[in-house]
Amino acid sequence: MAKPLIEIDHVDMVFTLPDGQRYPALKDIHLEIHEGEFVALLGHSGCGKSTLLNMVAGFLRPTAGGVVLRGRQVTEPGPDRMVVFQNYSLLPWKTVYDNVALAVRAVFPRLSKAAQHQRIQTALEQVHLWGAQHKYPAQLSGGMQQRVAIARALAITPQVLLLDEPFGALDALTRGSLQEELMAVCQTVGMTCLMVTHDVDEALLLADRVVLLTNGPNARIGQILKVPFPRPRSRHEVVHHPSYYTLRQQVVDFLQQQRRRRAVAVRSAAGTGTRKVAVGFLPLTDCAPLVVAQAEGIFAEYGLEVDLCQENSWADLAEGVLSGRLQAAQMLAPLPLALAVGCQDQPPQPALKVPLVLSRNGNGITVSRALYEQGVTDVAACKDYIARTGERLVLGVVHPASMHNLWLRYALASAGMDPDQDVELVVAPPAQMVYHLEAGHLHGFCVGQPWNTYAERRGLGKCISTSLDWWAGHPEKVLAVHRGWANDHPDLEVALVQALMRAGERCDIPKQRPAIAELLSRPEYLHLEPDLIRPGFAEPLATESHYPRLHQFAVGQASSPLPAEGVWILTQLARWGLTPLPQNWWEVVHTIYALDVFIQAAQALGRPDTIPERRQFALADGVLFDADNPLAYLEQFPIRRAIDYRTVCLVEREESPCVP
Repeated sequence: MAKPLIEIDHVDMVFTLPDGQRYPALKDIHLEIHEGEFVALLGHSGCGKSTLLNMVAGFLRPTAGGVVLRGRQVTEPGPDRMVVFQNYSLLPWKTVYDNVALAVRAVFPRLSKAAQHQRIQTALEQVHLWGAQHKYPAQLSGGMQQRVAIARALAITPQVLLLDEPFGALDALTRGSLQEELMAVCQTVGMTCLMVTHDVDEALLLADRVVLLTNGPNARIGQILKVPFPRPRSRHEVVHHPSYYTLRQQVVDFLQQQRRRRAVAVRSAAGTGTRKVAVGFLPLTDCAPLVVAQAEGIFAEYGLEVDLCQENSWADLAEGVLSGRLQAAQMLAPLPLALAVGCQDQPPQPALKVPLVLSRNGNGITVSRALYEQGVTDVAACKDYIARTGERLVLGVVHPASMHNLWLRYALASAGMDPDQDVELVVAPPAQMVYHLEAGHLHGFCVGQPWNTYAERRGLGKCISTSLDWWAGHPEKVLAVHRGWANDHPDLEVALVQALMRAGERCDIPKQRPAIAELLSRPEYLHLEPDLIRPGFAEPLATESHYPRLHQFAVGQASSPLPAEGVWILTQLARWGLTPLPQNWWEVVHTIYALDVFIQAAQALGRPDTIPERRQFALADGVLFDADNPLAYLEQFPIRRAIDYRTVCLVEREESPCVP
């Protein structure tokens, strides 16, 4: 795969405000732009679009990370990047010709006057302004002035054209005409473009990829959409393409979700209503208990006013609860434990507690169609493929502290592969996995439903294994709540757990699942056809029937947080160097797992309230796990990292979470 022309490498941007406070505008932005590509940045006002563009231009230096252009770090503006602003930025006392000439003479001072003239004339002809070269800006319409600004940029043949809402101030007819002209020019010269826009239709018309940014502060890349319309394009062909309105709706849904998320933050900051709870989730099949509790009024029965907030990634969910923007969230089972111990050199954050397991099982490994057709029909076959081809497989996981990552690593190591050397594991949000598979960025991925089915239905990949093959009944998603909020509102925490226990029981009734699949398919939840949600949930996933055990919510005390499972998770996080292994592992698990809250909720519902003792169990490889001796368990594995073995100090936060 060709190296990118531009790499925005894990960039953070923090501004110091006049009163001395610091505002974190952008957080961990990573984006690669290839030569000749047109990328649009889209998001609500204040999400940092222009800030990101200005960092690529060299006007701003990031607080962390960096921008690399052709292998060299961007530290200042340069003629290899030309910016077209919304306000034209023309000198009013100079003619059209002289405004363009100013740039040409500054960048190419050694060119002959004839060569300079030829550049200026060619650029003005490209935007159909050669006949107006002697006019002044005041004599031109707004659209013509913007064309002069574009011509000035084109005349110096930059490597990258940066467009900061270039058509935002124009009327609709002029804007449409200039969009067509910009498309034609970029197509002719093969220009690489990065554009900031608020206009969904403009982004889909012009761009090869649309990068959607979440709200600030700490704005992140929420989603990247690949635009499949062939080039050269015309507006008529784009609007009538069969994928146009689907893509447009995806963008609109994302923006609406961000608007709802902002509204929730405002309501939380205002402190309105002591019964209000903001609960985050990701659009996956196993968010079903949250959706059922909301849509069928179970939350309301317990006097809860719940805002279900769809987030873009597991990192966003964790940030939301830790910051107090959310009071609770659906969360990856290992993540609260990893945060408490200190994941990837971060300080311990024991601010979360887990009173409930929301779901068990539900994951699958999917490989590309090409890989499957070359014999990679199970995890062990990956080793044979690597030996035969010498190719290093790139596989996606949703988060380092996820069961997806731990299970995939366990399976690879059991087949004799080192997951950090023989393959490359990369992190991507669940909803982006299929895009990365289609784009060739990944050979496969480990993700929850329905994205495995989605890849299969589109003919892009094949699900070769589910987590039932390795550990049937493993904890997958948990309910994580902020400890400070729970301490202030213990009655709301118990009510939330009771409502979700009842919703989980409803989700485990087979005859209810087809209707729940229809419910999950709604735009505010998964926004997918029910046919993509039903496999493995309301009908068999494949010829070997994993239904209905592939998704398990409450049956068999599935909602119980089991401490021995928490210790196993800690061993696997430590096995791969993601966290230290705490010497006080039982203390860590019992601090994070709120067994008292689970027992109180279960007793109130008349459900079994005992926490089953599972001190010893084995996965499919038969290696016995003893939660009282995790270090001996780890030492049995030949493939592992050096274990960082330490005592973790757990200090519970008594105060309520602040709201930024």
